[in-house]
Amino acid sequence: MANPFVHVELATTDLPKAKAFYGALFGWKLDDMPMGTETYTMIDVGENEMGVGGGMMKIPMPGMPSAWLAYVAVDDVKASTAKAKQLGAHVMKDVTEIPNYGSFSVLTDPTGAAIALYQPKS
Repeated sequence: MANPFVHVELATTDLPKAKAFYGALFGWKLDDMPMGTETYTMIDVGENEMGVGGGMMKIPMPGMPSAWLAYVAVDDVKASTAKAKQLGAHVMKDVTEIPNYGSFSVLTDPTGAAIALYQPKS
């Protein structure tokens, strides 16, 4: 499939509570990684062919509600972000590098639904 969903991420108001809930509910393996002054928790769903891994983190800005965000793989995140904007998307976070992993952007589509674009590091 072209442009598959490759990562899902939970931004939450209570990371320890979310980790306890999802770990107990689904048996996900959760691995904490330092991310500046915060912690990013990687979600490893194992060898499930249908599963997509992801992550969890404390919400990045005050007042933001807890929410899941899906990431879609693209060949060129800058070009795809520009195209999305031309098609009526609102760019919430412009193209940002994730050191050693790739780059991403976050946008809302013309209906207000949030989605992220991700280009892995080559």
